[in-house]
Amino acid sequence: MAATTATPPRRGLRPLHIWITSLLIMIGIGLYGAYQTLWNGLTVTNMSDRVPWGLWITHDISAIALGAGAFTFSAVVYLFRIKRFEPIARTAVFVGFLGYTSAMLALAMDIGRPDRFWHPIVFWNVHSVLWEITWCVILYSTVLIVEFFPILAETRIGERFPWLRKVGHFLHRLTPIMAVIGMGLSLLHQSSLGATYGVLSGRAIWFKPSLPVLFILSAVAGGMSLTLLATMIVSHLTNQTLISHRLQREIARIAGFVLLAYLYLKLWDWAATSYYSNAPGPADALQRLQLTTPYTQTFWMLEVILGAVIPAIILLTPSFRRNDYAVILGLSLIVIGIVINRWNVNLSGLIAPPQWSPGILGNIVATPYIPSWVEVAVSVGVLGYALLGFTLGVKYLPLYNQGGQTH
Repeated sequence: MAATTATPPRRGLRPLHIWITSLLIMIGIGLYGAYQTLWNGLTVTNMSDRVPWGLWITHDISAIALGAGAFTFSAVVYLFRIKRFEPIARTAVFVGFLGYTSAMLALAMDIGRPDRFWHPIVFWNVHSVLWEITWCVILYSTVLIVEFFPILAETRIGERFPWLRKVGHFLHRLTPIMAVIGMGLSLLHQSSLGATYGVLSGRAIWFKPSLPVLFILSAVAGGMSLTLLATMIVSHLTNQTLISHRLQREIARIAGFVLLAYLYLKLWDWAATSYYSNAPGPADALQRLQLTTPYTQTFWMLEVILGAVIPAIILLTPSFRRNDYAVILGLSLIVIGIVINRWNVNLSGLIAPPQWSPGILGNIVATPYIPSWVEVAVSVGVLGYALLGFTLGVKYLPLYNQGGQTH
């Protein structure tokens, strides 16, 4: 059946206008924050030599994780040929595209010199994990553009320019190949993001071989959850059945099992590196975090219980899965939990530094970090861009392969 757009009914036009206006205001706030950063430099942020990675890097790695639904559903549909997931594959690709472009926007502000973005392309540092991540993100973003182009070619633009539709049909035939390439690239950089922290032996709270695997599992769970969450919200707002309830429940159940695997490995990682090991490095770093930050509360209450245990129970319980609002709650908690996890991982090794550092007498004190208003403004603007892009995509692009049926 021909792909259709999820067009809101006429009675929703006024709320839609208010929503779009709000998003434009968010983007305006972000542009002002970006102007302050580009004009005055990183001095307008609360980042420092002690804490060089803050809110923007958290935004970056969270957006990449939550955009992982693109490679997950593309691999399932085009590589493993499980065609019943095809109605949501296009949405996953579009959400992934918005996630990765959001990450690039946040990163452009964080690097301080966005005019030098091309340096990793020209100056190869093959021993750097960040260099490998840069190349994987660039190449995978290209794959997402190739996968997204056939969707764009089916719009009125394709009708106006027939050659675009021909290019779109040609690229659509390459989708299985792109799915294989995309899965490899995505697995590489998702795991490498974890390895960026996990290979640093000088930071005991980070140094662990499990981080790459944890980053992959959490990205798969988070990417599937965000894609399904966005679809269900649009379905309720437009009063249309965009995917079947059976498919919706199946995706929710799979996301629950992936989340359960992530939770299992995470708890074993905590037990092995923090509870049973009694190693002086991790114990000292954890003690510093507990004394200077609410790390323990955010880890157990928000990241583990609220972001993993409760949504796993919701998504793996059949009676809850039959309730759309319960599923939306569970998926929302997973998304929040992934963001909190990336925040904790990113800042824990910076706020709780090593006991000593070469060339510095005495112990290094813990360094607090609270984002400045400029950092918050830029993140608000990037979030507004992603939400506006998805809103316009739902209205004007044929994202769903199943015809919209009124509830």
